[in-house]
Amino acid sequence: WHALATVWACQAGKDVYVEKPMSHNIWEGRQMVAAARKGGRIVQVGTQARSSSVLRDAFEWVQRGELGPIRFARIIVYRQRSSIGKVAEPTPIPGDVDYDLWCGPAEKHPLRRKQLHYDWHWVWPTGDGEMGNNGVHYIDMCRWVMKLDAPAPRVMSVGGRFSFDDDGETPNTQVVILDYRPAPIYCEIRGLPAKKGSEAIDSFQNTEVGVVLQCEGGYFAGAHLSGAAFDNRGKEIKKFGPTSWGDMDSGHLANFVEATRSRKVDALHADVLEGHLSAACCHQVSISHRLGRTAPPETALERTKADPVLSDAVTRYREHLLANEIDFAAKEILGPWLTFDTIQERFIGEFAAEANRLLTRAYRKPFVVPQIA
Repeated sequence: WHALATVWACQAGKDVYVEKPMSHNIWEGRQMVAAARKGGRIVQVGTQARSSSVLRDAFEWVQRGELGPIRFARIIVYRQRSSIGKVAEPTPIPGDVDYDLWCGPAEKHPLRRKQLHYDWHWVWPTGDGEMGNNGVHYIDMCRWVMKLDAPAPRVMSVGGRFSFDDDGETPNTQVVILDYRPAPIYCEIRGLPAKKGSEAIDSFQNTEVGVVLQCEGGYFAGAHLSGAAFDNRGKEIKKFGPTSWGDMDSGHLANFVEATRSRKVDALHADVLEGHLSAACCHQVSISHRLGRTAPPETALERTKADPVLSDAVTRYREHLLANEIDFAAKEILGPWLTFDTIQERFIGEFAAEANRLLTRAYRKPFVVPQIA
């Protein structure tokens, strides 16, 4: 609903605050940008880390070269999730829900999961999985500090939905690469505990959920509210923050209100274009996953061996699955490398035809996102 509500609001002369992930697919994200620009509207996206005073200070410090050039970025999202259960037949729709309106642009199929609300994140017709739900925040942070103004030129995904025999479709454990040059972004998502039966969650480079910017002279690790810089031996050399969720959230909303008054798009901390580009990165790697297939375990290692950071991430993610007593080989999905024309916003090269079919969707009348761009 994010795209259609935003476009209709812009066409009705309204300014918009839209939550993340901004779009459900790459094509409609670009229509949202076009609708905002054509109507002269102010559209702020709910990636509120853009209004974090901590990250503003930290990223300015990194951008000044205090740790040297950024060599690559890691996104760490180790956040335990539960199974959404499994149903043998459609679930009744709650009596107070207009299900036709609830589905909106999505296909109106019988509800085949226990819970209507929230668990829509974990099925493709309505959600983008943990990558769109949580990963988009940290992709946006990386794009911000690294000054990346386009989707990734090349992507690849390895992962799957492990441990749960449920009605969820999206991966809960995944390693992906956004192959920007000269500094790529690697994202690691884990929805399971550190090991089977444990309540603890993994961490890597002082991070459970956040970004790690690996620079020539050390690294920064942090997220919305706090962070720190470390030298290459892991010794802390500078702290940033903390701030509070309340200050950050209220600051993001205040920034939106101020921009609606000034009519200055450039004053927005998270303009619709930034939201589109960060969501597009999520969609790119999800498309790689959705086009993927199971493969012998050695195939992924062969495909990633030219990149030591990516190969290490795949090895560690498999060790994590083994610690949870999961035979990953049967369910691991190896996505293809996908190449992307960042100007035309279309896939090119091998697998382009299949990938481009997932750039948009078939919309249900009257819930049709109009073509503007």
